[in-house]
Amino acid sequence: MEKSRKLKNSELDRKTVAEFKEAKKTPLIIILDNIRSLNNIGSVFRTADAFLVEKIYLCGITATPPHKDIQKTALGATETVDWEYVENTIDVVTKLQSENVKIVSIEQAENATLLYDFHPVSDQSYAIIFGNEVKGVQQEVVSASNTVIEIPQYGSKHSLNISVSAGVVIWDLFCKFKAN
Repeated sequence: MEKSRKLKNSELDRKTVAEFKEAKKTPLIIILDNIRSLNNIGSVFRTADAFLVEKIYLCGITATPPHKDIQKTALGATETVDWEYVENTIDVVTKLQSENVKIVSIEQAENATLLYDFHPVSDQSYAIIFGNEVKGVQQEVVSASNTVIEIPQYGSKHSLNISVSAGVVIWDLFCKFKAN
């Protein structure tokens, strides 16, 4: 087996902010519905940057950049990923639906589609909603969604951290879009 050498940052061929802004984006929008942890918000920004997400909507109590605790985990991704604050999550849902974006709540709910069974349409944009660390996505928002996706879990705990959930879902959908 051939040995591997870790790459240096200078060898990673990362995009500049300008190159990121011009790059073709994954047809994904993220909506953060009342996220209280600044570190979770920053982590979602960083994941969104990694997979060329179109935009992040920060709603309700979700804090906005610039903030040192967001920056600590975002590592500059608040400069690359487009974002907007909208107080009411339903307002964003309604706006995006009028633009033919499919709304997907990430939640444990009746009639939810398991993540591995969800297959995005290649020419369709999706907005994925992640909810509050304790209460999840608001019921009103779940009810307004086009579909609900559940991340299957097989251990003894009944939830994942929101930044972990975002990483799992964004990576899964990114791979499915690439395969189309």
